[in-house]
Amino acid sequence: MALYENECVSVIIPVFKVERFIEQTILSVVNQNYPDIEIVLVDDCSPDCSAAIIKNMQEKYTNIVYYKLDKNSGAAVARNKALDIATGRYVAFLDGDDMWAEGKLEKQMAYMKKHNAAISCTAMDTVDEKGQALGSVRNVREKITYKFLLHNTMIATSTTIIDRNQTGDFQMPLRRGGQDYATWLMLMRNGIVCCGLDEVLSHYRVVSNSLSSNKWKSIRQVWEIQTVNEGINKVSAAINVCFFVVNGFIKHFIK
Repeated sequence: MALYENECVSVIIPVFKVERFIEQTILSVVNQNYPDIEIVLVDDCSPDCSAAIIKNMQEKYTNIVYYKLDKNSGAAVARNKALDIATGRYVAFLDGDDMWAEGKLEKQMAYMKKHNAAISCTAMDTVDEKGQALGSVRNVREKITYKFLLHNTMIATSTTIIDRNQTGDFQMPLRRGGQDYATWLMLMRNGIVCCGLDEVLSHYRVVSNSLSSNKWKSIRQVWEIQTVNEGINKVSAAINVCFFVVNGFIKHFIK
């Protein structure tokens, strides 16, 4: 029996210090033309005015669900609470400062159903804090395997949709950073393949204090996730990380 007897997409958005961007982020979801969307925002005790902005938007959009954590606990805890609240068969992830392109959900859901995909992702581009395009695009391949993912971070959080009827309910590993990468590996280690739609349907916002702007910290997280979360021996993990660094260099400096 199916876990979820609906076609709803629950959009998971953690909220922390995103008052400058959260309205634009939410609008990029409510303006999608997919017919059944639930927006689940979990506030990780953000000290700014994000909550007030969200509550104001709730008055206009009835499909917005808002929950505030008791204490600041990190994005993984916030996303896991949202996963508990979400009622949709499909869960899509979106960071509180990123945006979706027009038609993103309709196109990606059609692609998922065509390929019977348990997990899908799309290409994305980058924008600055004002929303202006920076000219960088992260493309995706059609099929992304567990082995390939050990050498790359091709699956971007704000592009990902997961069919819980195929993966089962899940929770993200409780890490302060890299929990998205750890989640994809966890879900794919037993043979699930991520189907990539190579069309820019998400906009990743580069901000001055973003974790992904710290490349060395990201590499260290990859090492920890592969050796601790995935239990990969240190020799194999070291080789994987070397591939990771080389692929990152090619992606950012040669293309």
